Amino acid sequence: MSDGRPLTVLCISSYEKGQEFIRECKGMGCRVLLLTVEKLRNADWPFECIDEVFTMPEELPLQSLIYAVSYTARSQPIDRIVALDEFDMENVSALREHLRIPGMGLTTVRYFRDKLAMRARARETEILAPEFVHVLNHDSLREFMSRVSGPWLLKPRSQASGIGMKKIHKPEELWPWLDQLGDQQSFYLLEQFVPGSVYHVDSVISENEVVFAEAHGYGAPPLETSHQGGVFTTSTLPRDAEEARALQKINRDLIESLGLVRGVTHAEFLKAHADGKFYFLEIAARVGGAYIADVIEAATGINLWREWARLEVGAGKQPYQLPAARRDYAGVILSLARQEVPDTSAYDDGEIVYRVSKFHHAGFILKSASHQRIQQLLDSYSRRFIEDFLATEPVPEKPSH
Repeated sequence: MSDGRPLTVLCISSYEKGQEFIRECKGMGCRVLLLTVEKLRNADWPFECIDEVFTMPEELPLQSLIYAVSYTARSQPIDRIVALDEFDMENVSALREHLRIPGMGLTTVRYFRDKLAMRARARETEILAPEFVHVLNHDSLREFMSRVSGPWLLKPRSQASGIGMKKIHKPEELWPWLDQLGDQQSFYLLEQFVPGSVYHVDSVISENEVVFAEAHGYGAPPLETSHQGGVFTTSTLPRDAEEARALQKINRDLIESLGLVRGVTHAEFLKAHADGKFYFLEIAARVGGAYIADVIEAATGINLWREWARLEVGAGKQPYQLPAARRDYAGVILSLARQEVPDTSAYDDGEIVYRVSKFHHAGFILKSASHQRIQQLLDSYSRRFIEDFLATEPVPEKPSH
C-alpha cells in the first residue's frame, strides 16, 4: 500500500476450505481476516496465518452481512474481499460493489454461478451446449419437451455438483416437481440430458488471458456417481491428444466470452456419444473440489489456491508470473466407505502420493510420468474399491458444511 501498511484481505467462507489461499496471503505480508459460520469457528484453519476470526450465523441475509462487514471496516481498512467457496460468491461480489473494493462484481459473477446466464452467454458466442429452457413460462416448457427429445434434467441455476437435480423421463413427470417448487421454480432450468463422457478444465486467468489450464477426464460422470453411487475418479488427459487440444480451445473461448479478468476457473464439458462433439455444461470461478486441486499440483507443481491468492492480492496492479509447470500425470480415486476408518494398507503402489484421511472415505492421489500407468491404476483400484469399501448415500437436496 502507498501508506506503507500491509494489505488487509477478508476471506469469507461458509465451508472449510481455502487454507492454502490464507497461507499464501499471509506469506505475501497481508493481514488476513476470516469470516466463517459459527459451527466452523474451531475448524482446521491455519490460525497462525489469521489475524482475526469473525463468525456469522448460517444463511445470514446479505443486508446483515453488509452491516457486519461495514462495521468491521470502521476500525480497520479492508482492501480485498474473497469468497473461498462458490456459495459465498454473490454475497462477496455485492460486498465488493458496496465497499468499492477491487474484484469480480455482481454482473460477472452471474456468469459463473447462474447456469441459465452462463448457458445463454455461451449460446450467444456459438459455444455448443445441451438444449435448455428457463423454467418460467409453462407453454414454453411444453413446447421445449415436444421439440427436444427426453430425458431432461431439472437443474437449480445456482447449485454445485448434482445437488438438487432431477431426471425427468416424460413430460407428465415434470409438473409435480414444479408444484413442489412453487415460487422457487423460476430459479431452475430444464435441460436435455445428453449421454456422453464428462471432462473438466481447470484454469488460471490473469488480465483476461488463460495463462494455465489442465484438461482432465472423469471416470463415471459426476452426476452418475453423486446420484447412483459409485467410485469417483478423474485424471490428467494426454496433453498432446486431440481431446485435450479441443477442450483447451473451447475453454479459452468460453472464458473470454464470460469476461473474467483474473482468478481461477473450473469448467465442465461433455463429449456426446451420439455425435462426438463437445458441449459446455457449466463453469465456476473457483478451485475445483473433490481433490482436483491436489491432482493438478501433483501433476504440474501448480497450486491453484496459491496462484488465486497472488492474483487477488495483486489485483492487476502487480505483474503476475505463473511458476514453471511440470508435465507429469496424476489422478484421484475417491469413494464413500462402509468402514469409519478404512484400511488401505493393501494398496501399496509407489504412485500413491496422498491418502485421503476422512471418516467413511477411501481415496488416493496418484502421480506418474505416464498417463497410461495412471489409467491402469485407476481402473484396477475402481474394481477393488467396489469390493473393499464402497458405500452409497442419497445426494443431498442442499449442500452440507
